[in-house]
Formats: sequence, structure tokens, C-alpha cells
Amino acid sequence: MLWLKSFHIVFMTAWLAVLFMLPRLFVYHVETPELAHKFQLWERRTYLLGHVAFGLMFVFGVALLYQSMLMVPGYMKQGWLHTKITLVAVLFAYFIYCGRLMKTMASGRFPLSSKQLRLFNEVPALFLLLIVVLVVVKPF
Repeated sequence: MLWLKSFHIVFMTAWLAVLFMLPRLFVYHVETPELAHKFQLWERRTYLLGHVAFGLMFVFGVALLYQSMLMVPGYMKQGWLHTKITLVAVLFAYFIYCGRLMKTMASGRFPLSSKQLRLFNEVPALFLLLIVVLVVVKPF
């Protein structure tokens, strides 16, 4: 169980690093269009890394969930767990939106300004705070 939890945390950290870095690359991409080709390459590589990190986080998370269900009766009835899973799903939607934004920017269109992208970059930090509090405090 501790091994599963450890690997889940490691890959969660890697995925969140991608979620912090990718929108920052978008900011630089918008602000320095003369280097667009370099940013497109970095964005694609970062996004691919995010898919790998998310996949491994998901696999270890499901294994951890299964083990917890076996060890703790009524584990799936805890409200904090449902809220955490919902927040992770919303964060995954954010990640997918980053992929669409990356493709749009690669075509030369910039739907968001650098200021909007800087605000967009703060979304994962808020979700990280909420998810960690839910997992550690288990308020409901």
C-alpha cells in the first residue's frame, strides 16, 4: 500500500509540474513570436510528458483506491474522496484544454493574451491546494 501511495504521489507531482510549466510556455510563446518554433517543440514535449505522468498517476491511483476499498469498509462512501476525484477530473479537462490551446497556438492564432495566460497558469495551484487539503484533512 505504501509503495502504491509513493508512486501515485511521485507521478502526481510530475503531472502537476507539467500543468505549471505548460501555460508558462504559452506565455513565453505569445510574448516572443520570433521563437514560436522553439516553444512549439517544448510545448509538445511537455504535453507528451504530461500524458505519461497522468497515465502512471492514474494507474497507481486506481490501484491505491482498490486496495483502500479492500482494507476500509465504506471507503467509497466518503465525501472527500468523491470531491477529490471530481477535482482531478476537472484538472484533467484543464490539461486537455491546454492541448487544444497548444494546437491553436501552433497554427499562429493566440486566443488568450499573455496576461490571461498568466492567470490561467494559476489554476493548477488552486486545485493542488484543494486536493491536498481534502486528502490530508478529510473534512467530510
